[in-house]
Amino acid sequence: MTGMLMALVDGSAYSESVCRHAAWIAKRSGAQVKLYHVLDPRRAQGRRDLSGSIRLGARSQLMEQLSDLDEQHAKLSQAQGRAILDDARALIEAEGVADVITRLRHDDIVNTVEQKEAAADMIVIGKRGEAAGLDSPHLGSNFERIVRASHKPVFVSNRSFAPIERVLIAYDGGVSSMKAVDHVARDPVFAGLKVIVATAGQDTADLRRALEKARATLNAGGHEAEVKLLKGAPDKALADLVETDGIDLLVMGAYGHSRIRTLVIGSTTTGMIRSCKVPVVLMR
Repeated sequence: MTGMLMALVDGSAYSESVCRHAAWIAKRSGAQVKLYHVLDPRRAQGRRDLSGSIRLGARSQLMEQLSDLDEQHAKLSQAQGRAILDDARALIEAEGVADVITRLRHDDIVNTVEQKEAAADMIVIGKRGEAAGLDSPHLGSNFERIVRASHKPVFVSNRSFAPIERVLIAYDGGVSSMKAVDHVARDPVFAGLKVIVATAGQDTADLRRALEKARATLNAGGHEAEVKLLKGAPDKALADLVETDGIDLLVMGAYGHSRIRTLVIGSTTTGMIRSCKVPVVLMR
């Protein structure tokens, strides 16, 4: 990767992790980092509706006051957004990355991703956003919307940055997991890292062949990959492997109908990402 990273920061506790992971990727790949802070105009909408029951002369005066407050709030939001971007840029530059650009946008965050991701090689977001506390069991409200909308790999930062040395690819032989293997094999971001390819399910000849094919692809990319066939439900088996093997990064497909891929965007979706204490790269 020598292109551009699109990193979304909102000032939440996860924004520092987003910045540190973006810096880590940029230093290994030579990519430019483009930081976005998005001000959603819909958030301010609705305060104007407070005057709906006001009558007679008081209404016009109150409407003027509400308008003034809206204008002040908009200016404060912009100032806060610029401060968040300035802090984020300073943090990334302090990590040794010189090519950092900031963008403040008034838009829906998913529209921003859809309009700007074409120039990006990867999108970096936080697992949770400003509306979710650190102890919240829920992922950020925009998380699934961004993953569904994006056509690029999405790097999901966890709560805090830690050095990345061991990478686990959740593999099932499907299109998106094969794409994940190919991406890790070719991308300089993963050069020199220990790679484990694991799947969960019944031990069959076809599954063994799929794992060996994945290993061969990674070997061709310069990785001495290890393969593992796990027993039990994929979500628990993979989560346990992350813990027991000291995995620092999980790579998996985001879409599909297999048991592993439906973990991400589906009924058990976010259980895997929510319980996983390491960052996750989701491949389309």
